Amino acid sequence: MKRIMVSFLMLMLLGVASTSAQTADYNVVPRPQTITLAKEGAYLLDATKLVVYPTGNADMERNARFLAEYIKEMTQISVATAVKDKKNVKGNISLTINPKIANEEGYTITVDKKGVNIAGATPAGVFLGIQTLRKSLPIMKEGATVSLPFVSIVDAPRFAYRGMHLDCARHFFSLDVVKEYIDMIALHGMNKFHWHITEDQGWRIEIKKWPKLTTVGAWRSGTVIGRNSPINDGVPHGGFYTQDECREIVKYAADRYITVIPEIDMPGHMIGALAAYPELGCTGGPYEVERRWGVFADVLCAGKEKTFQFVQDVLDEVIDIFPSEYIHIGGDESPRDRWKKCPLCQKRIQDEGIKAENGQSAEDRLQGYFTKRVEKYLASKGKKIIGWDELLGCNVEKSATIMSWRGAKPGAESAKLGHDVIMTPNANLYFDYYQTKDTWNEPLGIGGFLPVEKVYEFEPVDDDLTPEQAQHIWGVQANLWAEYIAYQSQIQYQVLPRMAALAEVQWMQPQDKNFDEFKERVTRLREIYRLHHWAVAPHLWK
Repeated sequence: MKRIMVSFLMLMLLGVASTSAQTADYNVVPRPQTITLAKEGAYLLDATKLVVYPTGNADMERNARFLAEYIKEMTQISVATAVKDKKNVKGNISLTINPKIANEEGYTITVDKKGVNIAGATPAGVFLGIQTLRKSLPIMKEGATVSLPFVSIVDAPRFAYRGMHLDCARHFFSLDVVKEYIDMIALHGMNKFHWHITEDQGWRIEIKKWPKLTTVGAWRSGTVIGRNSPINDGVPHGGFYTQDECREIVKYAADRYITVIPEIDMPGHMIGALAAYPELGCTGGPYEVERRWGVFADVLCAGKEKTFQFVQDVLDEVIDIFPSEYIHIGGDESPRDRWKKCPLCQKRIQDEGIKAENGQSAEDRLQGYFTKRVEKYLASKGKKIIGWDELLGCNVEKSATIMSWRGAKPGAESAKLGHDVIMTPNANLYFDYYQTKDTWNEPLGIGGFLPVEKVYEFEPVDDDLTPEQAQHIWGVQANLWAEYIAYQSQIQYQVLPRMAALAEVQWMQPQDKNFDEFKERVTRLREIYRLHHWAVAPHLWK
């Protein structure tokens, strides 16, 4: 009898323990601008609660589904979604559009005795608020109850452009890998996905007017072993995204309020295209899709009208797939060797009256001519260009947005000239660099050393800029080049936890950043990484 009573009491105690509430913590990454906790009181989240949204708003309905999925993922609590009405507003989680919020991505979270309210000026703002609530929740193995302390959160991002780049051209990654990357971007409060899909080592997007770009240009016969050693693995590598698959990625990102910006690099980094259509080069080839890494002399011929027809045809199909206002046209690392010797390029220089001046050679300014033609064509289609900072040496128009990668100085110079700028300096924001100086047990990388601290300390707006010039610093982005990254787990390892540091650079005002506090917050965020089974570089915690 005593044994039965003891067993009964243990079951009762276990029952109490399993239903005890765990507490949410609003100190997330990136940290919100203001978190005002009430002196007392908490909202209890359990399976009886609803996520309610305004009637007739498909975006908010999708937001509600996302939030319900996140709650289930984090806490094992299943909550239903419903259209908001007078009967269910009180006591539940309410998603609201509030046009009084000034920043279109700003949001507020209010937790009080009435329930939980996440409000934004737009559905995108509400989604960002949802991410903050998601990261605030405890991770639980069994659904019980979560205590949300009464709070008022007011938040908005510092920069309008908050991006991550992924190179799918050096190594090809599946749709599932790309979608997971977009999920990472969403988790960190970012809104731009820069998709690098053409290269010397492979062309990755279907272009129906030029089919050999994918039947020939998307495949290489092998990949160099190590850092441009004399041998390669002899294993064919390649792949490409159909136009329908690209549209699938665009929609997947758009559902999470992320804009996909495609990069079609030109006139350099085009050997994948030249292997398919050698007549587009200055020498006529033959060319082979590159197995090595680096910068190569062969580029598109600027003297042939067929080259511009090719570019326009490609861009026409790209525009039809990607609704982004911006198309990235690269422009980096384009040698002049072939143009200097090409009779057609030299004739173009003569016919267009292009001359060397201001420290730029005639061939430098020929790239300016090339870029301006492309920019004008895209403008006729209602699009704008983004290019790497080499465009500054090509006499481009102010309407070109400059992506500053060779340090922060070209970005500051661009802002002074009136260009909009995206800061992505390699020393601070190239996530293919090593995260430790002790590289013996690290995956083979391109080199460099970029610890989390150096990402976090980066300040995108130079002190020398006037307030008006500073307005041209549109945003911040980190890049992941894939010469030495061939696996999904490598992608995760290279960007985590550095993506969290980048998120606070993109989101927070510089005076509010504190690395020691960040380290505490990112340690909590690491549990979400682990929940998704993402590989995380350990160096921050050693």
